[in-house]
Amino acid sequence: MASSLRADGEITQIYYRHVDTVYRICFSYMKNAADTEDMVQETFLKLMTHDQQFQSENHEKAWLIVTASNTCKDELRRWKRRLEHLNSQTAHEHIAQDPYSGMLDAILALPTKYKDVVYLYYYEGYHTAEIANMLHRPESTVRNQLARARKMLKKTQRTGGE
Repeated sequence: MASSLRADGEITQIYYRHVDTVYRICFSYMKNAADTEDMVQETFLKLMTHDQQFQSENHEKAWLIVTASNTCKDELRRWKRRLEHLNSQTAHEHIAQDPYSGMLDAILALPTKYKDVVYLYYYEGYHTAEIANMLHRPESTVRNQLARARKMLKKTQRTGGE
């Protein structure tokens, strides 16, 4: 029991020494306070289960930075995988009840790089800067992909979907 208290004390000290750094790292990936706080919490939960002793404060800080970065990257990958499931038949059937389902078919027929940005922009309501951050693309690329996707959709609409 005493060793557990000592470990809690050590974790508390490490937390107070590095929480600001971990928060800044997580915020640079997540771009909003709520998700950042979740990732900071996940990082320190991983610290609690980490049984290796740190060689120095610098080693401890480096471990937390790498862990925070990886935790955020993993969360963003999970989010991207959920987005990719949009292509599944279940998602298609759910949205197909929409009176604009013909347009949805045209959007789903777009190449993935265009389909993702169109979906996030029009269906989820994200701004181009947010989409660029989520997809790890420059904002100008996202704007160009939106413009190209609109042209493709207009062409599809004029030709009747052929």
